[in-house]
Amino acid sequence: MPRTRLHEVPPTAGLPLRLPDLLPGRTDLAARIATLLDTPPLQLECSGTAALLLTLRVLKARSPQRPVVVVPAYTCPLVAIAVHCAGLRLRLCDLRPGHYDMDPQALAEACREDTLAVLPTHLAGRVADIDTAVTVARGAGAYVIEDAAQALGARDRGASVGLRGDVGFFSLAAGKGLSIYEGGLLLARDPELREALRRTHAEVPRSLGWELRRSLELLGLAALYRPLGLGLAYGRPLRAALRRGDPVAAVGDDFAPAIPFHRVGAWRRAVGAHAAARLPAFLATLAAQAASRVSRLGHIAGVEVLGDPPGAQGTWPFLLLRLPDTRMRDAALARLWQKGLGVSRLFIHALPDYAYLADRVPRQDVPNARDFAARTLTVSNSPWLDDAAFGLIADEIARTVA
Repeated sequence: MPRTRLHEVPPTAGLPLRLPDLLPGRTDLAARIATLLDTPPLQLECSGTAALLLTLRVLKARSPQRPVVVVPAYTCPLVAIAVHCAGLRLRLCDLRPGHYDMDPQALAEACREDTLAVLPTHLAGRVADIDTAVTVARGAGAYVIEDAAQALGARDRGASVGLRGDVGFFSLAAGKGLSIYEGGLLLARDPELREALRRTHAEVPRSLGWELRRSLELLGLAALYRPLGLGLAYGRPLRAALRRGDPVAAVGDDFAPAIPFHRVGAWRRAVGAHAAARLPAFLATLAAQAASRVSRLGHIAGVEVLGDPPGAQGTWPFLLLRLPDTRMRDAALARLWQKGLGVSRLFIHALPDYAYLADRVPRQDVPNARDFAARTLTVSNSPWLDDAAFGLIADEIARTVA
């Protein structure tokens, strides 16, 4: 397979920005997305992590005697950082065997009188089992926060994800379906809780320094989120991290311990609102492309492409594959990861196995989450990954597992 350097496919299918998107305006980004998703009013924060942190602070004030948050043992490390920053404790829930959902029995054991909230995750755009989480959480008197950071536009039985629990949040970070480089959207069904979130948001300060930085980063994203630009912005740092044996840095799992908190400026809100007009068509294109590619990969013996439960339509930023064992997964990555074809990993470890999170994550035994981390890889669903390049990926995976 040729070694591609100049032409780099992104690991996720983000919506590329166009020059007219960068024009200033007064369009309300949160209101536009709420209209597109047919949801109650949305609240814009400076990141998905900030949206989660703000939510945890509100819920903690409501139930100060409950200091524990239950999260999947395989999820973004930023979740653990947000829980710690909120002054709360993490309790891990192992996954179902071979699946991204939390194991129902493990969840029932994890939810106790001290549990403030449970965080089911719509991982990789797939729709999670929220009903089980709600049933178990309600039995313990806890809230449910839907982590839909990777699932803006996903629907569960006809309605947007984020509406079955108490609160949901989406990410607008770089590489997501819609991006303002960093941003997050909060969603709450209950008007009283929605008002409490709004009041807490009113205390969020403005920061000229942070907003200037994010604006420059957004301009960089608009310029470089192209197959040629990504070779410089993404490909070179990726290969450098892999050469020094640091897969955590290669996928960007090495997050800072502090979470920035500031208002999103008017220009970035306008950029997101302009681009949002193209989001429904873009998500439909990704879904159509994913359908054929999931079918092809699914015909490879021993390869499972994670999908949605009945009645759900997730988003498809990338395809999440589970291979028969770690050896085969690593062999496939050795052949594909550095080729510029958008093959990567999601999160490198289960949460207890990140060394830099040792003071935030309990040392629980979570064998299913560790197995999931050890056997999965991702294949970009970007439209820039053409059929010929995808065919190379599929053939390489087929040879590896054969």
